[in-house]
Amino acid sequence: MKTQLAPCTSRRIAARVVPSLIAVLALSACGGDDDDVGAPPLATTPPVAIQPEPLRPQDGRTYAVIESNLPFAAMANAPATDRWWGVLNKAGYQIEVPKNWNGMLVMYAHGYGGTGPALEVAPPAIRRHLISQGYAWAASSYSTNYYDVRAGVEDTNALALAFRDIAGKNGRTLAAPSKTYIIGNSMGGHVTAAAVDEENIETAVNKIRYQGAVPMCGVLGDTELYDYFAAYQTAAMVEAGMPATRWPPADWASIGPQVRAKMFSSFPGGSTPTAPAVPTAQGLRLKQIVANLSGGTRPLFDYAYASAYQATVWGTFGRDGKMQGILLDDVVTTNDIFFQLDADPAISADEVAYNASIFRVPATPGANRLRRDGLRWVPKTNARITVPVVTIHTLGDLYVPFKMEQIYKRRADALGTSNLLVQRAIRGIAHCDFTIAEQASAFDAMVKWEQQGVKPEGDDVLTPSIVADPQYGCRFTDNTPSVDDSRALLATRAALPQCAPR
Repeated sequence: MKTQLAPCTSRRIAARVVPSLIAVLALSACGGDDDDVGAPPLATTPPVAIQPEPLRPQDGRTYAVIESNLPFAAMANAPATDRWWGVLNKAGYQIEVPKNWNGMLVMYAHGYGGTGPALEVAPPAIRRHLISQGYAWAASSYSTNYYDVRAGVEDTNALALAFRDIAGKNGRTLAAPSKTYIIGNSMGGHVTAAAVDEENIETAVNKIRYQGAVPMCGVLGDTELYDYFAAYQTAAMVEAGMPATRWPPADWASIGPQVRAKMFSSFPGGSTPTAPAVPTAQGLRLKQIVANLSGGTRPLFDYAYASAYQATVWGTFGRDGKMQGILLDDVVTTNDIFFQLDADPAISADEVAYNASIFRVPATPGANRLRRDGLRWVPKTNARITVPVVTIHTLGDLYVPFKMEQIYKRRADALGTSNLLVQRAIRGIAHCDFTIAEQASAFDAMVKWEQQGVKPEGDDVLTPSIVADPQYGCRFTDNTPSVDDSRALLATRAALPQCAPR
C-alpha cells in the first residue's frame, strides 16, 4: 500500500528537488511546517520582483472595435471563400479562406489608423489576387491606434497563431498553414519588417516565424522617419529667417503659418485643399534641402513637392519627440543628419557653416530601449532578417520618403543580410499609391523566391547617379489597370512623365 503525501508535502519535496520560483510560491501557499514533521527547514529565497515598466500616455488610452463594421461580403467574380470576423484580445479581425485553400496564410498589416478610439480592420488591396491563387488572408485592427507598431506586431502575430482555432470554431477544420507570409502598407510596412526581424522575434510575447515579407511604402527606418520630419521643420525655420532655438518651438502654432508663407506662395489646405504647393523664390533652397533629406535627386520629386501630401508632412511639425505618447522620452534627433544645400554631393563651405549653425534636435538616451515585458515601444527594423524580404516604394513619397529604403539597405549591408533583400522603386508621387499589379508582382516575386530559390530583380536604391536617372523606377512600375484599382490613382499616374518604351 502506497502512502499518499499531502499536497503541500509533495510541493515541498518538489521545491527541494527543483528550486524554482514556482516551487517557492507553492511552498509559501502551504502555510507552516506542521504536516512535514522531521523535515529539515528549507532555506527560502524571496522571489525576485520584476520591475514593471512605466506607463505611457498610450497605455491610458481607451479603444473599442466597431463590431458592426467587421462583417464583409464576398468579392464579385472571385473564388468562393469562407469569411469570419470577430474580436481577439481587444483587436478586431477579418479572415478569408478560399474553398480551394492552398494551405498557405498571408497576414496583412494595415497602415496608420489615426488617433481616435475606434478600431477598424482593412483587408489587403490584393485580396482578389490572394484568394484567386488559393491563399487565405487575415488582418487585425490592432488593439490600439496612434503609431503603435508594438501593438501591430503582437496583434498580427496573435491572430496568425489563432488562425486554426478560429476556423475550427466556425466549423471548418484546417491543418496548420504550411507557409505564413506577412505584407503591409506604411505603418503596416513597419509592422511587416519588424515582424521578421530577429530582435523582435526573440522579444515578442506572441512568437511566430514568417517565411517571407513584403513591406510596401514602409517606415523601414523606424524612428528615423520622425528625425526626417524634425530636420525638414528646422530647415524650413532657418530658410524663413526664424530658426529654432529650442525643441519643440513653444510658439509653433503662431510662427508655423509665417514660416510656411515665406516658403510657399501657394499651399494645399483650408478652402483650397487641392491647391499645389508652389515654393517662393526664398523657398527654392528648402526644396533642394528636402529633396536631399527624402532620398536625393530622383524622378518625379518636383511633382511630389507640389502635391497635397505637403500639407500632411507639415501637419507633423511642432510636436515633441515622444511620438504622441508612444514614448515617455524624446527619441527624435537631428544630430546625425547632414543638411545638403544643393544637388552636388561634394561638401561646400556654405554647407559646413549651415550644419554648424542649425539647431540640433536632441534625443533622450534610451528613449526607445529594449523593454523587460516584450518588444521595444517602437520596434526596430534592424534588417536582422533570415527570410526573403521584397519591398516597394514610390519615388515621390514625402510622408514616408524613399529615404526609408536607403536606410534599410544600409542596415542590411552593415549586417550582411542584403542577400535576403530586394527593393523596387515605383514611379508614383503620393504615399502608397501602388497599382494592384505592382503589389501582386512584389508578393509573387517574394513567394517564388522563398519557395523556389529564384531571387527576383530589384533596384539599386543607393547609387545617386542611378537614382537620379530620368528613367529610374520604370522597371517595376506597372500602370495596367485592374477592377480593384483606384481610378484617381490611374489618372494621376497618366499625368506624370511616362517611361520610355521597353
